[in-house]
Amino acid sequence: MELQDLINDKSGKLRIVQELVPGKQITLAHIIANPDPVLYQKLGLNPSVDYAHSAIGIVTVSPAETAIILGDIAIKSSGVELGFVDRFSGTLIVTGTVSQVDASLRALTEYSVQTLGFSCCSVTKT
Repeated sequence: MELQDLINDKSGKLRIVQELVPGKQITLAHIIANPDPVLYQKLGLNPSVDYAHSAIGIVTVSPAETAIILGDIAIKSSGVELGFVDRFSGTLIVTGTVSQVDASLRALTEYSVQTLGFSCCSVTKT
């Protein structure tokens, strides 16, 4: 059997099968300091409320439901505002001052590693 036979179905159309095997990991923990107001709008955040905070924190986590726990830790650890949390994709967005966002991302990554046994990337910042 040829490779072409394996990837094409009987109608000749290309068939792609995707699988997600969630690990216990944070793959992105990034701070955007002093973002342009248009970025708030494009992310669905309210620039009149969030722009004064001066920083956005973005986290992606697997399994995706962990974003709920991390959102709770972020809010409690530093007073950031929760901009977005998606329990299906594992995305978390927080806003606050640069120091608040930094403290919240460091708290949630530390909790993930120390308590949950996750693999975790470094917190990055632009």
